[in-house]
Amino acid sequence: MELLSPAGSCEALVAAVQNGADAVYLGYGAFNARRNAANFDENSLRDAVDYCHLRGVKVYLTLNTLLSDHELPQAARYAVEASRAGVDAVLVQDLGVAALVRSAAPDLPLHASTQMTVHSLDGVLACAAMGMERVVLSRELSRQQIAYICRHSPIEIEVFVHGALCMCYSGQCFLSSLIGGRSGNRGLCAQPCRMKYGWNGAADGYPLSLKDMSLVNHLAALEDMGVACAKIEGRMKRPEYVAIVTRVYAAALRERRAATAGELEELRAAFSRQGFTDGYYTGRTGRHMFGVREAERTPEKLFAQTRQDYRREHPRVGVRITAGMHAGLPLRVSVEDPEGRSLTLEGPVPQPALRRPTTREEVERQLEKTGGTPYFVQSMEVEADSGLAVPLSALNSLRRRLLDGLTVERIRRPERREGQAPSVPRAENRAEEPVYTVSLRRADQLTGGLLQLRPAVIYLAPEGILNQRALVERALGEGIEICAALPRILWDSERSAMEKALDEVRALGVNSALAGEWGTLAMAMRRDFVCRGDFGLGVYNSLTLAELKEMGLRSATLSFEQRLARVRDLAKPLDTELIVYGRLPLMITQNCIIRNRTGRCACQGTNQLTDRTGAQFPVLPAHGCRNEIFNSKKLYLADRADQYRRIGLWGARLSFTTENPRECVHIFERYLGRGSYAPVDHTRGLYFRDVE
Repeated sequence: MELLSPAGSCEALVAAVQNGADAVYLGYGAFNARRNAANFDENSLRDAVDYCHLRGVKVYLTLNTLLSDHELPQAARYAVEASRAGVDAVLVQDLGVAALVRSAAPDLPLHASTQMTVHSLDGVLACAAMGMERVVLSRELSRQQIAYICRHSPIEIEVFVHGALCMCYSGQCFLSSLIGGRSGNRGLCAQPCRMKYGWNGAADGYPLSLKDMSLVNHLAALEDMGVACAKIEGRMKRPEYVAIVTRVYAAALRERRAATAGELEELRAAFSRQGFTDGYYTGRTGRHMFGVREAERTPEKLFAQTRQDYRREHPRVGVRITAGMHAGLPLRVSVEDPEGRSLTLEGPVPQPALRRPTTREEVERQLEKTGGTPYFVQSMEVEADSGLAVPLSALNSLRRRLLDGLTVERIRRPERREGQAPSVPRAENRAEEPVYTVSLRRADQLTGGLLQLRPAVIYLAPEGILNQRALVERALGEGIEICAALPRILWDSERSAMEKALDEVRALGVNSALAGEWGTLAMAMRRDFVCRGDFGLGVYNSLTLAELKEMGLRSATLSFEQRLARVRDLAKPLDTELIVYGRLPLMITQNCIIRNRTGRCACQGTNQLTDRTGAQFPVLPAHGCRNEIFNSKKLYLADRADQYRRIGLWGARLSFTTENPRECVHIFERYLGRGSYAPVDHTRGLYFRDVE
């Protein structure tokens, strides 16, 4: 199992390599999920790849953010430069960026970032169909789910084993962007989840701040279940942190053992939030998983020792050396590395010894002097005739030249093809005004009054559809599309029940499905549903829309982290939809903060999370006993209808969450130009301001 360490800077990269990392991941330019890290430029990237490859370490580049159309050409240049530098793979979140890399740098392997929110076998299979060679799974999965995926996956599986845990599933968090203007999906998360929140109007705790993950005592089990790569989080951390964590994990993995008490103390000293948790992996979630960073003194002595250690070379490339010293023949020395690269050089012809002959042991001693290089002699075979002498300086020269030549071969960049990056497609915007669609959180929000307003599409979860059979049949009879809204998160253990529900709604005449993650999208397509893409797919550019059309989707809901002006400028090769009303989702969580608060399931009550300003965020139940946190203010654009009606949309969605059935009707009427409804407090979202 590969050990993958973070390299947020050149020094952190050295720290990782010198402490046993098998691979490092790093950012290049502006398009990665840690834009505030030091990151690398073209020259330092090449140097980093050479440094790593010389020592047998792979380099993965992160291009794992959502990109706008005007950023795509630069991303294509990054991909080509990375391929030329010899980068071993690139991590992506954006489907359009994946297509771009496949075209511009076709020989550069693709890995699906954890930002793609892959947490099921169907999601892994979807990524494989996209050309991914590896998938980084969501951190929330239990060992049973990871093992199931590994048993059936056709591509490599990577899991996080140490470092910070986000409260929300990666790729689905909008808290930072909506309340602070800095998007985690764009690489600038401000970590508002680490702030104080509370209940009943008092922000007096930290219900969204998880302890850091540590699976150091589960590495052997992960390796046995078939995990290809164990990943350490921390590109924003100090090099000393990277060195300590990498060293501890490398030793535990190499020796297939748990960490010692001393190693655990070093991990805590390097960084912790009141200890560590393995709660997601073991399936034991709850309040014990939460913690904050306490005011602690930096362990200067430990860090100083660590710096001194990683700044010297730790030879990690074992070589095989063979030599022959025979009468009448040139001195001959060969070297071979673990990958089979070999080099042979000849020196002077040994002469009969006038005084003391050169012994086989002396030849070995001179050839073993690899100090200060990444090499150590793993095996040595020397044949030496007796009575001959050769200058020791000749042996030293041969050794240096051999290792220098081997270094040239080890850092030789692969020959790779370069293609033409796909141009951003152009398409005329629709001239017609968008139709209205509605998404309903609860079955009771579907009423005859709502049907009378004739939305083009009604999105409702399969269980809601089955609870409102009569109204569903009436809607279908009146030409209103009922679309089964699939969960944003669906584990493999929950799949069979959902497939059964889909079969039942199909029997009612419902033949379309809304999917916001790759696994449920694949499941719906496999069952021949007409598929519409939800906002969870991260649709941010025209290439992604073109890819979704190629996959056969009927429509796609655009990211609400964009300005309307950028939405207007998107090419729209398939129908596009935008949320224009409702409480926008901030987080979807595996750890139930409602249960953490009350000690019991209390989803049916009113649960409002309060921040330091007094703003209250509804916490609603999501499929599978998960939580979904929504914005305190409702997105409201009824009085700005002229601005979203003229940007080429097919659909304008009204998203109903906490509204009662009567409110749903009144709000819809207001968007149709009737009545006088207006929310007490509202937001325009990010549609009129830039998000970083």
